[in-house]
Amino acid sequence: MICSEIMKSAIECAAPNDSAGSAAKKMRDHNVGFLPVCDGNLQVLGTLTDRDLAIRVLAEGRPDTTPVADLMTHEVVACRTSDNLSRAEELMGLFRVSRMLCVDEDGLLAGVISLSDIAQHETLSRAAQILKDVTMRETAP
Repeated sequence: MICSEIMKSAIECAAPNDSAGSAAKKMRDHNVGFLPVCDGNLQVLGTLTDRDLAIRVLAEGRPDTTPVADLMTHEVVACRTSDNLSRAEELMGLFRVSRMLCVDEDGLLAGVISLSDIAQHETLSRAAQILKDVTMRETAP
């Protein structure tokens, strides 16, 4: 199975100059906890999670007008839409991320694969192993 077969292609993105408040509202309105941060051409610049907002805005007492560029995680972990799903799973475990960005041949955002997508398409034992690999970050020193 290749990544394009299970990825979600209807994706909401944040722009680097969006405010933390507008990103949070977008997450609420679309019932997501993750936004790729992209330029106008869908080039991925980073990611923003609900956890980023809680830790980097609320816990630090920053205003909700803080730009997403100041809050996002800059490291981009992505696979190609044409990659085998096992490649996405490998990267998720290696980088301990629960969502994998999928980019097209030009490197532009095409979709996202989440752990729940994998759980719906993989065997229970394979999905459990990926979950274990990803969540090791919570117990790592």
